[in-house]
Amino acid sequence: MSDRIEVTRVIAAEPAAIFAVLRDPKGHVDIDASGMLQSHTGEPASAVGDSFTVHMDREALGDMPELGRYDVEVHIETYEPDRAIAWSIVGLARPPLGHVYGYTLEPVAGGTRVTSYYDWSAVREDWKHRFPIVPESALKATLGILARTVRRGS
Repeated sequence: MSDRIEVTRVIAAEPAAIFAVLRDPKGHVDIDASGMLQSHTGEPASAVGDSFTVHMDREALGDMPELGRYDVEVHIETYEPDRAIAWSIVGLARPPLGHVYGYTLEPVAGGTRVTSYYDWSAVREDWKHRFPIVPESALKATLGILARTVRRGS
């Protein structure tokens, strides 16, 4: 079994418009299909090493109800304007689990090919049995919400 999920969709928008949503903590909350991301604190990312806080509610997944509401820090690991962005999560588990979420953007006829990925290959062995936390269907749905969000100019 792979330790990575990738989904792709062509979105009828320029890479810059899509990237603007992906680098913004508000954008993360706006496009989340898992239902876990509730709100945010912080400014849009502008470089590797930037971070912001996302306020979470795990009840949406129903897998760990004891977590309830909690915060995670989003740490930007890759930042290539209008091309790629990826981040790791620092949450309640210490040391951090080691999973990475990201997007790559490629201009194509009719818009931008957006690839969303979720990689847990570096997750600590004692946590691997819990992955993937977010299913492929949620990544696909998030791309649909991203397309709608960009179209609306949010």
